Amino acid sequence: MQADRPIAPSSLSVKDLPWQIAWNRDLCTLCGRCTAVCPVHAIEPGVFRKRSLTQAAGLLEKPREEVSVFYGIRQKTDPAYACVGCAMCNMVCPNGAITPVKSDEAQKLVYHLNQGGQPRRRGGRRNAPPGILDRIKFIRISMLTDPALDAGRHEFEMRTLLGRVLPPEDTLTHVRDNGWMPPVREIYPLMIGSMSFGALSPTMWEGLVMGVSYLNEELGMPVRMCTGEGGCPPRLLRSRFLKYIILQIASGYFGWDEIIHALPEMREDPCAIEIKYGQGAKPGDGGLLMWHKVNRLIAAIRGVPQGVSLPSPPTHQTKYSIEESVAKMIQSMYMAWGFRVPVYPKISGTSTALAVLNNLTRNPFAGGLAIDGEDGGTGAAYNVSMDHMGHPIATNIRDAYLTLARLGKQNELPLIAGGGIGKTGNLAANAASLIMLGASAVQIGKYAMQAGAGCLGSEGDRCNICNIGRCPKGITSQDPRLYRRLDPEKVAERIVDIFVSFDQELKKIVAPLGRSTSLPIGMADALGIDDYHASERLNIRYVV
Repeated sequence: MQADRPIAPSSLSVKDLPWQIAWNRDLCTLCGRCTAVCPVHAIEPGVFRKRSLTQAAGLLEKPREEVSVFYGIRQKTDPAYACVGCAMCNMVCPNGAITPVKSDEAQKLVYHLNQGGQPRRRGGRRNAPPGILDRIKFIRISMLTDPALDAGRHEFEMRTLLGRVLPPEDTLTHVRDNGWMPPVREIYPLMIGSMSFGALSPTMWEGLVMGVSYLNEELGMPVRMCTGEGGCPPRLLRSRFLKYIILQIASGYFGWDEIIHALPEMREDPCAIEIKYGQGAKPGDGGLLMWHKVNRLIAAIRGVPQGVSLPSPPTHQTKYSIEESVAKMIQSMYMAWGFRVPVYPKISGTSTALAVLNNLTRNPFAGGLAIDGEDGGTGAAYNVSMDHMGHPIATNIRDAYLTLARLGKQNELPLIAGGGIGKTGNLAANAASLIMLGASAVQIGKYAMQAGAGCLGSEGDRCNICNIGRCPKGITSQDPRLYRRLDPEKVAERIVDIFVSFDQELKKIVAPLGRSTSLPIGMADALGIDDYHASERLNIRYVV
């Protein structure tokens, strides 16, 4: 053992790390690009000594020892600097001399990540196999009895409603008693879910807004985007594009001073107000924007000091029941915008979701209910919450829809589903399954980051450092040196591509059902699955 390099309990070899750097000395030109671009500083320039023996010239001579010195790339084995497999080094290397390689054995690093007594935080989503949505098939194909439609030639109205849709007689009574009618918005059934300005970089957020605006104004697709907690850039609040935005208010109330001050200057009303009580990735737990990401801009928008961590409490501290929430929060948000903007709560997928839903059905102020299932992902969640807490979205949405159907309100209170949609790339199929299980709309987050901005995170625990502000693509970083790598116009182009391709695939799914003028919400007789217990639980057909 060398005195200057003692072996401690946390000492690891390169073999113990989940990702190992393969470096080719012959191809490397020592340009330094790989070490400069590594987001976690997993590699560094190194000096290597190579010992070799030369053959003796004669029988009486001893072999000579020669030592050569060369420069190269060394991988750190400290757990704090473990390679995350993002492969940015390979992307910038002009000769392809370096690349990360996935370890071929069980990851030992998991036992060394809680240094200082702190549980590990991560970005990305839970590392779980594909869920039940990928196993659902669409089995009701209209033939001669109910002719199917041609997805390429027929006109389709792929629209849904956001807001309380009261029956005509109840609407008249409500207007007579209260002097206003619950507002309703026509939106596209695929929404961009809540990712805050702060969690995402300025360029990523700008790209999302540009893409959503293009979809609305050039392609006529009423796509909506939710801000997440953290407020909204002042320029957007005072622009005509605000009507495409759903403003979220959450337990930390971050950014709401700026929103309230901008009310008199707003040219347009927002699409809706979402009140967040929970998220699928961390049900019952609060979020955290780490101090690394709270720069001057984020601090100004959120109304907090620069460089401090921003925790969101597990729930609104002044609202301890859904009745109190409706009476205080939802009604006050309605009044702030003159009863012109729908207001709805967002909760985590949980067995108590039906209790919340039952209370919402009795109050006309509630404009819907968003449920975020367990497969949702965020950089603010602990691993223990990601992997061991939550409720699958399919069963939660199905139970909620059947509850509304029993009450005769299935067309009155819209349900918005989120959490793991498109997790394996099957975005349109997953969304159509949830719509037929009862959702009026679905929302995506990580999918927009992966397909829209080239996020490198994966379910195999690759990259997933969204939470520490070192995103190598600049998607979730507040460091100008990193987020300037991301071109917002390219992000906007990819967001448009995602929605256009989704629209085509959704039409391919609903056309054989003979539906063109409305979404097949709750049309569960069109679904089948090869798992008997799942079919019983979801009340759909069992097919083998």
